[in-house]
Amino acid sequence: MNRRTANTAGLLLATLVLCMGCFAPSASAQIAKVVDTTGRQLFVNAEPPLSAKLSGIKPRASIYLPAESSFTGHDRPAMSMTRDGTEKLVQEAADRHHVDPALIRAVIETESNWNPRAYSHKGAGGLMQLIPTTAQRFGANDVFNPQQNIDAGVRYLKTLLERYNGNLDLALAAYNAGEGAVDRAHGIPAFRETRNYVQRVQDAYFRPGSGRLADAFTNTRAIHRDVTESGRTVFTND
Repeated sequence: MNRRTANTAGLLLATLVLCMGCFAPSASAQIAKVVDTTGRQLFVNAEPPLSAKLSGIKPRASIYLPAESSFTGHDRPAMSMTRDGTEKLVQEAADRHHVDPALIRAVIETESNWNPRAYSHKGAGGLMQLIPTTAQRFGANDVFNPQQNIDAGVRYLKTLLERYNGNLDLALAAYNAGEGAVDRAHGIPAFRETRNYVQRVQDAYFRPGSGRLADAFTNTRAIHRDVTESGRTVFTND
């Protein structure tokens, strides 16, 4: 290499170093590209150099803010009520319509297990599982509104109790299968679902600790033990 070539190379190298010093980004503005677990590419501030840590400069945090909420429409979490809130509505409806609150609780437990968003394959919805025609008949425009659902369900239950002269078996059977089915059968229809339903509600209603009002109803499905004059033991459900 001759002297001219060497001088030229040295001049180019010095110019390149000078340019890098002038145009290189500062340490506090370092940018790094990272990929999160979903494959999304994010551009964040890289960790400051060691000199920044030693001088007490706090690193800038990198965060990701979604453009919109992850929940839309029916995917949005439903507003849930506490059991205490639902119990208050039960007590208010019981007082308003003069129905034993323990019976209302037994129906809700059997129908929806206290889920205000419950929905059956038959189109019944809410805590007391009202079909649209029954809900509208008793003033519930939104079956998933706990207050409307309970009030309409209790009104319907009271109507059935009055229709069947306080016969709890028939009232519960009609609540499950409809008044027409009960009237045609002149009793509890021979539907396994309905018979199981009546039994389950009464089991919940008459069990110890249910809060049932004294003498509100007698358990027509209870087994009674009697002893005849001859000393024979007889079990009946009469």
